[in-house]
Amino acid sequence: MPPEKHIQLAAVEQRGNAFEVLLAFLKLGLTSFGGPVAHLGYFRAEIVERRRWLDERSYSDLVALCQFLPGPASSQVGLAIGLTRAGWLGALAAWCGFTLPSAFALILFAYGIEHWGTLAGSGAVHGLKVAAVAVVAQAVWGMAKNLCPDKERFLASACRRRSRKSLPSRLPVWSAGGCWSCLRSRR
Repeated sequence: MPPEKHIQLAAVEQRGNAFEVLLAFLKLGLTSFGGPVAHLGYFRAEIVERRRWLDERSYSDLVALCQFLPGPASSQVGLAIGLTRAGWLGALAAWCGFTLPSAFALILFAYGIEHWGTLAGSGAVHGLKVAAVAVVAQAVWGMAKNLCPDKERFLASACRRRSRKSLPSRLPVWSAGGCWSCLRSRR
């Protein structure tokens, strides 16, 4: 069964509408800091824990699939959740709700830097950076507890992360991970 169908059948009890998806992702777009890994933590908290649109396993499968694809995983996960929940309009609503607030904020910040040149080095910007680090750390910790619940998976994740930085290709890491998963599933 294709991954899309698995997620759709196993995770969503009833379909929603594009407006519902837009509101959920607009909330995420207005409150999320950090990069794709942090966004995935926010998505999990909102979509899996709070709204229960997906179960934990389906969300983990979706994240794994999107990590495999090129591009930012959080954008792909958001689009897939929107698509699963409300069809193509849901995917568009998820993208608009999550991406456009950041784009508008970036444009406004750029105009602010141009107008008030000293803003970039101000204490307010430093405070935002410190707050963002704390928020991102909390999101990453929440995902790590669910995706790496035991020592084996934590060690595999740490090795993959380390080798990703030191090897020129991801193929050996993927191959080793696949072999390890096959051996582990036979126990």
